Amino acid sequence: QVQLVESGGGLVQAGGSLRLSCSASGSTFNINFMGWYRQAPGKQRELVAGITRGGTTNYADSVKSRFTISADNAKNTVALQMNSLKPEDTAVYYCNVKTILPTIARDYEYTYWGQGTQVTVSS
Repeated sequence: QVQLVESGGGLVQAGGSLRLSCSASGSTFNINFMGWYRQAPGKQRELVAGITRGGTTNYADSVKSRFTISADNAKNTVALQMNSLKPEDTAVYYCNVKTILPTIARDYEYTYWGQGTQVTVSS
């Protein structure tokens, strides 16, 4: 099991910045992905940014060049620096961690979620 604790959400004006942080504890030795998803009212949860254990990153098109994801593998933390925020970035942001358990037959993937942190961008 992996436990996730998020921090850093809040209210900001359009054009402002926020930084989200997430710390993982528990069975962290098999983590192979850390990322952030978000869910706005009436919309599906979507991937905002992710980073693999090896450092490969990916971003939603809507946040490229504005958001930056970073991770500290030794501390099992992931952060999302959000700049030039827009009202459409308003959502609950969730930290997401995936672990891999390799076996002889196959690899098993497990997904863990944080409790969510509200980000509100006013116009």
